Order: sequence, then C-alpha cells, then structure tokens
Amino acid sequence: MSTDARPIALWVVPVADLGGVARHVLDVFNLGMKDYRLVLFCPEGLLAERVRAMGGAVIAADFGPDFGYVKSLRSLDATIRALKPAIVHSHLAYADFIAAAVAARYPRVRLVSTEHGIAGDDSVYHGNQFNSFVKAKLHSVRLTRFNALAAVSEATKTAMEKKWSPRTPIQVIRNGVNRTNSMDPSGKDSTELASPRVLSLSRLAPEKRLDHLLRSFQIILQKEPNATLTVAGTGPLEAELKSLAESLGIKEKVSFPGFVDAQEAIENHDVLVQLSVWENCSYTLLDALAADIRVIATPVGGNPEIVPTEALVAAEDHHRIADLVVAHSENPSNGTHLPESWPTIQEMVSEIEELYKCNRKDVE
Repeated sequence: MSTDARPIALWVVPVADLGGVARHVLDVFNLGMKDYRLVLFCPEGLLAERVRAMGGAVIAADFGPDFGYVKSLRSLDATIRALKPAIVHSHLAYADFIAAAVAARYPRVRLVSTEHGIAGDDSVYHGNQFNSFVKAKLHSVRLTRFNALAAVSEATKTAMEKKWSPRTPIQVIRNGVNRTNSMDPSGKDSTELASPRVLSLSRLAPEKRLDHLLRSFQIILQKEPNATLTVAGTGPLEAELKSLAESLGIKEKVSFPGFVDAQEAIENHDVLVQLSVWENCSYTLLDALAADIRVIATPVGGNPEIVPTEALVAAEDHHRIADLVVAHSENPSNGTHLPESWPTIQEMVSEIEELYKCNRKDVE
C-alpha cells in the first residue's frame, strides 16, 4: 500500500510496445509530477516493463484492442473503482472511448485526453470517407464526456476542431524535448567536408512516402557518390522499398537495419529526412533538431511549428530534397535548430499538471 497522499493521475494507454505514444509516456513518468501521483494503466509488455524499471507505478491489465471492448471496459472500471483517481488521462482513440464510457459512472473523476495522432487528411488513417464520417461522429460524442482536452500541436488542435467540433476548449501542450550538450553529435569538425550520411527513422508504411526519399537519394548520389542512406524501421513496405532501391541502382548505398536505437542513429548521421503525409508533433524531428543535425521535412501538420521554412519541401520535389542534403555536406555548420521557445520535458510536464489543477477546481 502506497503512503503517497497525493491525488492519483491514472494514465490509460491501450498499447504494450514502445512505439508511438510510449515516448511521451516514458518522458513524463521518468520525471514525475510535483502534486500528482502518476499510475500507468496499460497491457503487459515493454512499456509497462520500462516504466517499472524507472520506478513508476504500473497496473498491467487486460486492456486494449487485443482484449476486446467488454474486457477492456471491465478492467478499467475495476481499476478506477479501486484506485479512486482524481484524474483519468487517456491516450489514443481506443483508450479515449473506453475511458469516456467508464468514467461516466464516477462523476468526481476528471477526464482528460491528449490527442497525438489525428491527421488533416482523413485517408491517412481511416481509408475512406464513410469510415472517416462515422469515426468523426463517434469522437464528437465521446468528447462531450471529457473535462479537458490537449493537443500536441496547433495543427492537431485545428484538425480536432474542424473534424470533431468539441465544446471543451483544447489546450496545446507540445511534446517536450531537452537539448543535447553537443552541437556536433557526429563527432566531425563542423567545417569538415564529407559525404552526407542520410537517415530516415519511421515505420515502413505508405504514409511515410519513403519511395520519394529513395528517388531523391538517387539524385544525391549523382552529386555525392559516397553518400549513404539508412532507412531504419520496420513495416509492410520493407520488401517493396528494398526492391525499389535495387531497381534504382542504389542498393549498395542504402541499408535497411530494421529497428534501431533512435538517439544512437541520430548521433551517427548528418541529415534526417522525413517526407510524411502528416505528422502531429514528431519526436523524430524534435530529437534530431535537439541534437543539432540537419533536418528536411514536408510542410504538413505540426512540422512547420518545428522545422525552419527553408528546410520544408514537398515529397515529390526530389531535386530540391537532393539540393538541401548536398548543401549541408558543403556547409555543415549551416544546420537546422530547435526553436528557442520549444518546451523542455519539465516544462511540458508542468503544463500537463497545470491542466489537471485547473480542471479539478470545481470538485475540490
């Protein structure tokens, strides 16, 4: 039995692995909160193990798509009944819907949701207009149950308002990141001219538009024959992308290592390229900018809030992408940097905690 008398903030996450929202969870639980005791509610798996390893409180349960709606609902209901949390903070759509259904039975519990993954283009996640329409209506209904809503970027907030028309105000709380101490993580002198080591860190999926990166890299090799490209990650397009690299004649210069340590990969490359259809608040871009390596990205979603205008480019503009990569190899000191006003992890956590406090005043 814990002797911690602080009110509980129960974080409800429906996934067990370390992809997607897990980074956000780990950053917050690693730091902790001043006035709230954090408890993670999620299925057993790598995320639960990692939070336990850092000393965080975890309730692993039969919860998430793999367990079905009824079992997930019962698991969360039992946990709320036993813990009596002051805050239930859900992440990702599945958790949002279950939390909205369960928390209606507990009027003193404040219900909070952070939106991490909405897309401006409905086809990115929902496939067709009918699915998009149905899910938008469902989201509009479930949002009436929430006391507070957060979005990870202004673009995310705008998409939420356009698609779901929530009556509850949305607060933008950006993903926090701490700047690294080294201005040159690659270990090279900033004036040294060398062939660029290009990196992609993403799921190998259609919405990441990695075929455009490979076609751009073919042009890069015409100007920088010793350049290399690392396409890190796993996903359904792996075989197709490898085949494309071979057909483009760049196979020997492109590696597909699968899952990698993101920070280590960033430190061992010069340029990160991300040509996604949509991003909300990309940790990949944030980590690269925090490490002061060059970033090139598409002007979609929250990217313009993170990346300088001169480093934003359409995925189809292969020659422009190549020019930006080559320009960096010719002048490594002219990189891209994280905006000065971007929040640290501590500042992000403080904003979340303040959101909790503001929405508990009417029940205290």
